[in-house]
Amino acid sequence: MSRHHHRSRTRQRAESFRCANCRLDVPMDAPGTAHRNHCPNCLWSRHLDDRVPGDRASQCHARMEPLSIAVRGDGEWVIIHRCTGCDVLSGNRAAGDDNPLSLIRIAVRPLARPPFPLEHLAAL
Repeated sequence: MSRHHHRSRTRQRAESFRCANCRLDVPMDAPGTAHRNHCPNCLWSRHLDDRVPGDRASQCHARMEPLSIAVRGDGEWVIIHRCTGCDVLSGNRAAGDDNPLSLIRIAVRPLARPPFPLEHLAAL
């Protein structure tokens, strides 16, 4: 087998990955995104991309915790992750098969745990 042929075979895209957080086997194909790297169940990710979605150029490869939800101007939801290895923040498009309850839990987290005592609102 030639060296070139071996390289091309080993670089083929995997069909699934195992979530490092909840251990779910996750298919790489996802509705709404071409570069899945987060789990649709728990929404945790892995630090794979560097500058461009899908470039898989990161040297870190640590787990990324879902912190919050941002909403783009067109209404698309983006999951904001923080890398547990290098603390970089990045956004991943929500996929069509992401767990709606997990998405809502992250979206309402600031309301459930506000950064100030709710009693201060009574004084306003």
